[in-house]
Amino acid sequence: MSKSSSHKRAQSKAAGKDGRTEIKLRGGKRLDALTKSGKKATEVERSGTFAGLEKAAQRLKMRRSKQKVLQVPQKDMSKAVQAMKKKGVRGTVKNMSGTKRRSV
Repeated sequence: MSKSSSHKRAQSKAAGKDGRTEIKLRGGKRLDALTKSGKKATEVERSGTFAGLEKAAQRLKMRRSKQKVLQVPQKDMSKAVQAMKKKGVRGTVKNMSGTKRRSV
């Protein structure tokens, strides 16, 4: 299934000017965005399902970047925090506009 325009926009914004999107991970998985320095990995999950949020958290866990960000719609922030805790991922959950963030 193709990504929505808002998902693509969030990916490219998270990657920054010289960053990369769709980074290959082990097992045929892909991470949404990585900054040029490789220090910040970002995963955008707009579905709102707990299973989707857990998969996104798992993809972040596979990447060994210093900063890990799970970007979700604001209504799903609490579910995203739970998913990251369940998967044992330390990082940040932020809303799509970037106005709110929670550390996990």
